[in-house]
Amino acid sequence: MNSTLDIAWWQLALFSSVLIIPVMVSRIYQLGISKEIFISVGRMTVQLILVGMYLEYLFKFNSIWVNLVWLSLMILVGASSIVSKTRLPTNKLLVPIVLGLAAGLFPIVIILCFGIVQPSPWYSAQYLIPLAGMLLGNSLSGNIVALQNLFTAFEERKSEYEAAISLGASPQYASRDFVRNALRKANAPILASMATTGLVTLPGMMTGQILGGASPLVAIKYQLMIMIAIFVMMTISLTLSIHLTLKATFTKEGRVNVTFRD
Repeated sequence: MNSTLDIAWWQLALFSSVLIIPVMVSRIYQLGISKEIFISVGRMTVQLILVGMYLEYLFKFNSIWVNLVWLSLMILVGASSIVSKTRLPTNKLLVPIVLGLAAGLFPIVIILCFGIVQPSPWYSAQYLIPLAGMLLGNSLSGNIVALQNLFTAFEERKSEYEAAISLGASPQYASRDFVRNALRKANAPILASMATTGLVTLPGMMTGQILGGASPLVAIKYQLMIMIAIFVMMTISLTLSIHLTLKATFTKEGRVNVTFRD
């Protein structure tokens, strides 16, 4: 297979001119997101360049302690993003979500590095950081969907929940249907994605490896591995995040002392 074909900076800058299309759509339909488009793309560009420069240093340095600190930072930023997007109070949800993400990420990434990919050393930043990034990135949206649906159900079906509590049901039992629906809705996108992968979509990891010169069959094996890992990690993190979040938000009387921020 051929080696990776580089892209010149001027080519990338020229290609960026296609952003005029979403900007024109925003103006025609008065979406009011033109400024947000430029800010988001600008932030993405600066952040990716800085992260790219840092990762080159990280790959060369390759210290297990630096890698663990970086993973911890990724989890903390990811958890903060989840809380921010759900519009729920940070003081009550940040720690449960951090624990949920960590409990889902670390066992899976250790299994991948020790038992499957087996880089040398096993904590090689070249493999550890990208794998962790893919696992975390795909878990963020699932956690946001689950928590939004869960606490929306507490608001919209408050009378139903309080009636069950008044009849002697435990908070866990009274909220079981809310949790079940939240988990189903959070898992629906990734299940649909897995069911159509290969026929409808060629996922990013597989496409990236093929563009990088890897054999399509090798790329397929990596893609299968990462999709299964993402699904398992998401299941763990969703379940624990919801469980720990409810434990942190239930009062002694069984009420939920959390509301959405405006």
